[in-house]
Amino acid sequence: MCWLKGSVPARQQDNCCVSGVRGAGVVEPRNTAVETSIDRFGGDYKNFQLNAADGDDACKAACTADNKCRAWTYARPGYAGKDAQCFLKKEIKPPRRKAGFTSGVVR
Repeated sequence: MCWLKGSVPARQQDNCCVSGVRGAGVVEPRNTAVETSIDRFGGDYKNFQLNAADGDDACKAACTADNKCRAWTYARPGYAGKDAQCFLKKEIKPPRRKAGFTSGVVR
C-alpha cells in the first residue's frame, strides 16, 4: 500500500512501514533515550577507549560535553576491539541493529 502525503507529518515509529521525504533530508530530533543494540556506523570524528566499568554513560557524557558531537556509539569490550570503545559522531547516521553496541543522539 502506498500513501502519498500533502505535507510532512511528524515521524512515528512503526515496524510495518518505510517512509521518505522528497527533496529534503530528515533531521532527527534530539533523543535522550539510549538505543540498546544499535550501532550508528560512520560519521566519527573521535574515538577512544573507556573503562568498561564506566559503560555507555561515560560515552554519552563525553558527547554531551562536546559541542561538535551530534551522536555517539559505545562498543562493549570485545565488540570493536579488546577494550570498550566510544565513538563520537559529527553526523547523525541511521541506526543499525548490532549486538554489543549502544548509541544515542544528543543534538
